[in-house]
Amino acid sequence: MTTEQIDGFLAAIPLPAVLVDQTERIIAANTEGATLLGQGILGRHFATILRQPSVATAIEACLRDKTPKTAKHLSNDGAQDTTFAVTLRYVPGIGAVGGGAVLACFDDITERQQAGQMRRDFVANVSHELRTPLTALIGFIETLRGPAREDAQARDRFLGIMEGEASRMNRLVGDLLSLNRVESEERVRPKEQVDLKGHLSSTLKTLSPVAEARGVEMELDAAEETVSITGDPDQLQQVFTNLVENAVKYGGDKVQVVLTYSERDPAVRAPAARVQVIDNGSGIDPVHLPRLTERFYRADSHRSREMGGTGLGLAIVKHIINRHRGRLRVESELGQGSVFTVILPV
Repeated sequence: MTTEQIDGFLAAIPLPAVLVDQTERIIAANTEGATLLGQGILGRHFATILRQPSVATAIEACLRDKTPKTAKHLSNDGAQDTTFAVTLRYVPGIGAVGGGAVLACFDDITERQQAGQMRRDFVANVSHELRTPLTALIGFIETLRGPAREDAQARDRFLGIMEGEASRMNRLVGDLLSLNRVESEERVRPKEQVDLKGHLSSTLKTLSPVAEARGVEMELDAAEETVSITGDPDQLQQVFTNLVENAVKYGGDKVQVVLTYSERDPAVRAPAARVQVIDNGSGIDPVHLPRLTERFYRADSHRSREMGGTGLGLAIVKHIINRHRGRLRVESELGQGSVFTVILPV
């Protein structure tokens, strides 16, 4: 087989690929392979290019045994670490004096590994969040069946705590189901017309008992004219309820909701409505801001659990806003309060 034919076959492979012959030198590479491993690799000994022991050992074994091998190659694309599954196959009759060569193909499995890690982390987090109230419930049940069997005062106190723990598990399961439903619909564009001012007014009215109980003043600042967008009314209500309720619980004694409209918003490069939920609370340490929308991430885990939070609210908000092709912005400084901004294209 001629060099031109070899190059043609490698060019037809959609993955980064290189050929290593019996002299242990790279005799051919496609464009993707040269981009991954570097230009000027032809004629070089493979060990000077693929320096990872597992890959080098697999290539040597494939040249020697002429049997398929696999390995993992770790790299970095400049933004993050990447992982490639390297598949090695022996090709007879090519290379130096027709002695055969090894074809190495590099399959980027970074996203698969990240998805697997996210799944493991998610299961671990759910297990942890459920184990705590379950352990409490089991402990109180054992106590009620034993030492506190005849103690009416202790029984009433324990039953109250058990009700709280059961409600916490119920909220967690509800948020998990909601998150799953929102994720499944994320690529489906909503089609209904939604009056944002009406929705925000309804949200504040619904949450007024919670605000009054905590001594929090709520205020809606909206333009007189109606601002309508194409959206899912229930999901947008969920977004506003979550953000305003968080502000009421964690944001000091005043919460202001501001609705504005712009003919061209730079965030979405189109006409858009902005809903800002502003509080005057203690603020959030900037170190937490990039991770606030991660599942189960809490800037103050102890306080969040005391308030009945599940750590999933902002993750749900993020997915709903993504479905509406919008943006979520969070600005906060310690001691200066927080501003959560939802930008929705009109």
